[in-house]
Amino acid sequence: MVKADFKTVKFALIQSMPVLFGYVFLGIAFGILLQQAGYNFIWAFFISLTVFAGSLQFVLVPFLSTGAALPTVLLMTLFINSRHMFYGLSFVERFKKMGRRYPYMVFSLTDETYSVFCSLKAPDGVDEDTARFLVALFNQSYWVTGSILGALIGQLIPFDFTGIEFSMTALFVVIFLEQWKTANSHLPAVIGLVCGVVSLLVLGTDHFLLPAIMVTVAMLLLFKPLAMSDQEKLEVSP
Repeated sequence: MVKADFKTVKFALIQSMPVLFGYVFLGIAFGILLQQAGYNFIWAFFISLTVFAGSLQFVLVPFLSTGAALPTVLLMTLFINSRHMFYGLSFVERFKKMGRRYPYMVFSLTDETYSVFCSLKAPDGVDEDTARFLVALFNQSYWVTGSILGALIGQLIPFDFTGIEFSMTALFVVIFLEQWKTANSHLPAVIGLVCGVVSLLVLGTDHFLLPAIMVTVAMLLLFKPLAMSDQEKLEVSP
């Protein structure tokens, strides 16, 4: 069992707040789509509990409706979630040191949780590993709650949900700005932004993400010495 004092729980809850609104509303949208496809809130609960991959869950709805072949589902899952293999590497060693929490930390590392982790700096008196675990747990609970709400009451609300997916874009903008204000170097953000825009213009919206991440990782490795703060250079120096 994970034990956490009130200060750590409060800190983790505050850090997860930017994700709350995006996850609840997108979870509601997913629950509505799932219910319209003929699956009730129980399905919404277990899918969000065991899959927990926003974009993949939206793609999963038509797969369930049409009875898609398992190889098709597996290939689509690999394609959509392949980006996790890149940014997840930066936290593997830290997660391994978290003991029994390690498997869940790997499972729960979504785009938004990763973004929060990158800017998370625990103050004195806060257990950082426990805070990270709680942030991941809180974020998944927001998604699960939204999914259930959408499946239960989504169809009863006379509201046009067109454009609700933009809340995730807004969430990323807020997190990006927060990291920009707190980061010692803006070079990684500039590299990621340039690589993303160029890939989007060259490859289009359907194919730009994975190449953009690959190029960004390569560029970050190349320019890592320039992006490191003086303190970080001292820590890695022999």
